[in-house]
Amino acid sequence: MQPLDYVVAGMQAVIFGPAAFELLGVPIPLTLVMVFAGVVTGILVGATPGLAGPMAMAISLPILISFFGYNVEALLPVLGFLIGIMKGATLGGAVPAILFNTPGTPDAYMTTLDGYPLTQKGQSRKALKVAHLSSVSGDTFSDIALFVCAPFVALMVERHLDFPEKTALLILSLSFIAAVIGGSPAKGLISVAMGLIAVFIGGGEDFYPRLSLGTDALAGGFSIMTAILGVLIVGAVLKEYEDLWHKSNLFGARERIIDHGDQRLTRAEILRIAPYVGQSSLVGTIIGALPGIGTTLAAALGYQLGRARYARRRPEGAPAFGEGAIEGVAATEAANSSVSGSNLIPVLGLGIPGNAAAVFIILATDSIGGFTPGPSVFRFSESVVNTELVLVFGLFTAMLFANFVNWTFGGAFMRAATVMVRVPKRTLLPVVLLLTFTAVYAQEPSMESLWFTLGFGILGYLMRKVDMSPLPFVIAFVLGGSLENSARQAFSATGGDPYFLFSSWIAIFFLAGSVVTVVLGLRQKRSGSTQA
Repeated sequence: MQPLDYVVAGMQAVIFGPAAFELLGVPIPLTLVMVFAGVVTGILVGATPGLAGPMAMAISLPILISFFGYNVEALLPVLGFLIGIMKGATLGGAVPAILFNTPGTPDAYMTTLDGYPLTQKGQSRKALKVAHLSSVSGDTFSDIALFVCAPFVALMVERHLDFPEKTALLILSLSFIAAVIGGSPAKGLISVAMGLIAVFIGGGEDFYPRLSLGTDALAGGFSIMTAILGVLIVGAVLKEYEDLWHKSNLFGARERIIDHGDQRLTRAEILRIAPYVGQSSLVGTIIGALPGIGTTLAAALGYQLGRARYARRRPEGAPAFGEGAIEGVAATEAANSSVSGSNLIPVLGLGIPGNAAAVFIILATDSIGGFTPGPSVFRFSESVVNTELVLVFGLFTAMLFANFVNWTFGGAFMRAATVMVRVPKRTLLPVVLLLTFTAVYAQEPSMESLWFTLGFGILGYLMRKVDMSPLPFVIAFVLGGSLENSARQAFSATGGDPYFLFSSWIAIFFLAGSVVTVVLGLRQKRSGSTQA
């Protein structure tokens, strides 16, 4: 098959795949229905303070797998729903940020700086339109970068990296994630270490369980679902309950502000915000391609660069950044949305997740089977059909359809999602907790799995109490098996050389990068503490 044949085959896998139902005699593809449902769910979740896209992805994944099964035909519908949530949640996060000064997602905090002042001026609908246009534009730009760069990255890795280099690359990725998002490099390393210890319990290629303390309960190890849903969701819910305990006035009445004036987004205003959208889209795409940095930094950097540009080109009489400038909303929303596509570059090209949303893409492929993200996915074979490459182009097709849904219906969904902002957390959190345990039990019908989930939830709560990000733990848990397998294969391929990590200059370069990343992170943290 030629490259174009793979593209066509991927599109056919989506369009001519299993049908969800028929409309006027025309079969409606199941994958497209799932993408549409995922986008709507994501917007509603993003518009609800206290929830986030990864939380909805975590709850839905085991339920989807239980419903669709483990066959390869289930992969595209499940991934389509997860992709839809990821894209919709970023778009929906702007709703409470603009209307109520309450960011629906952490990366939407910067949107409040100019979005809520616009609402106070009676321009909330215009602000939502700016957010919608900027968010979807940045998302589309990022997806184009993914389609172009992921195959290139994968082919470069496949050509130049062997087992020792891949092992060193995994170590570099974990070090980078620990140094960047762990709260501090030291806390990040502790979080990574706990994730590796947890994944090594009871597993491995030996004939006896490891670190099980002689108990049958630990002999089988911890499943990915119990560990990740526990740390990410149950831990977050417990922390939210504690916050509610200390904030009795959280649900006070909000001031109602009536829109007035022209709410249309004119052609001149679109041209005004276009440079900010383009600049932030590029920034977010670059940041998204780096493991572990994520949307929050992209939004902050996009906003600051937009502010600097606006200071040089500010029209006379126009509001400054932070006072209701539509350019501020555009810069932030384009930056945080442009992360969503490019953060799949290390996932599809290297098999390395860089943020929580990407983790569940990896988990879906690992759980269902038939597709293993990594360099081998992008082998264009003419003699033998590479079914994984067909699935990749099917995934790209689903992402394009998700963008189409956001372009055409996203604005209407954003306005409809405003009702979710008014759902009290006292009502929402028990529902989230119930759904989480239901999802775990649907995947593993045993009481042990529920107890393990609760135990990991307590661990996640304690990590948040000491300002330690649980994300390094989660990514280390996901990558731990790959790291061990790669190290074993490298050890065997080098004839049992204990210094196999120093067998090539590329591996040495990656290891040196790991050390430099941690050391620089520690020095930066120390200098910041000294200045404070």
